[in-house]
Amino acid sequence: MARLTLLLFTIASTTLMGVAIVIALVAGWDTTQPIIIAAALGFVAAMPVSWYVARQLI
Repeated sequence: MARLTLLLFTIASTTLMGVAIVIALVAGWDTTQPIIIAAALGFVAAMPVSWYVARQLI
């Protein structure tokens, strides 16, 4: 399950980071710090998401 989780993490992290960055830009936060914070939040949120999806697939 660890391999599947890591594989899903690579996909989920880039997706969630991109979504968070788009939300930050649409909200009008167009400086560097909010964009980096949004990307970090997407990266952190991807781990439980990928673990949950991997668990559901097995």
